Amino acid sequence: MRCLTLAEALKVQGAQIRFLCRNLPTYLIDLLNIKDIEHIALVSTDDQELGDDLAHSGWLGTSQAQDAKATIQALADQSWDWIVVDHYALDERWERAVRKSCTKLMVIDDLADRHHDCEVLIDQNYYSDMQSRYIGKVPKGCQLLLGPRYALLREEFRKLRTEVKPHIGDVKRILVFFGGIDVRNYTAVAIKALKELNIKLHIDVVIGAQHPHCEQIQNACIAYGFILHVQTSSMAKLISEADLAIGAGGSASWERCCLGLPTLTIAVAENQINIAKSLGSIGACCYLGEEVVVNSHILQHAINKLLLAPGKIRLISQQALLLVDGLGTSRASQVLGF
Repeated sequence: MRCLTLAEALKVQGAQIRFLCRNLPTYLIDLLNIKDIEHIALVSTDDQELGDDLAHSGWLGTSQAQDAKATIQALADQSWDWIVVDHYALDERWERAVRKSCTKLMVIDDLADRHHDCEVLIDQNYYSDMQSRYIGKVPKGCQLLLGPRYALLREEFRKLRTEVKPHIGDVKRILVFFGGIDVRNYTAVAIKALKELNIKLHIDVVIGAQHPHCEQIQNACIAYGFILHVQTSSMAKLISEADLAIGAGGSASWERCCLGLPTLTIAVAENQINIAKSLGSIGACCYLGEEVVVNSHILQHAINKLLLAPGKIRLISQQALLLVDGLGTSRASQVLGF
């Protein structure tokens, strides 16, 4: 989705965009088609000799060498100014191999766990060691775009940003969103905690089309009077209307910060832990911990505690607004020459 956000901004400026993906879900292919963005599907191979020491090598579906070969072939019909790569299973070996297909290369990363060969690297996340994470992992002269200043947010967030103010007063509307997939179904944990609070609030619950427990969540929302949104295109509007969010510590953090929405954050993936901890340490969210230690009882207690602390809600909202101004996509586009 962060690639799509950047691609849409570049397309408006006149860029020709081509997505290269493997095993892309149908609903995402449909989304690219709706937005009139070209897409080429790379096929998986039977190559089991990955030969990589990367933590996420198994996510690629082939070896880096085979993937680079397929990429070069998919781009061979013309010359390209930039390749933008966003994949945890690709590193400098792949990047060097595909250089013959482009003039320059941009990497989008947030793990800082491997070496890159690129002209530009963007990591939109906030970390206490943000300025030192990529030392020795990128070439000398690589332009580093680090932190939420470069958060890749859609245009509707930038527009709504001009209208928002820090949250004050009572919480009347809560937004629940744990990412499109939410494999461990933390959405259901939040729904249970909110129901047990027995407080009259407007609750919006957002899930993706591929959520594995969609029917269960739908039934619960009907039973409790919560409003369910499946694969919504109105995320910015929902965030701007909410007074408090309960959600994961992924890229949605920057959407919430951009619009100053105070959030009870749970890290539901390993790469979210440091982000959520860092945001919590500067008061830009209320970090509850990892999913393995947060249950509905703990979440219920945290919600109730925050509902009784309007001053803290305001402080979280103010700090979140300071981090993200909604112009990150524009800044990244300018670096690419648009």
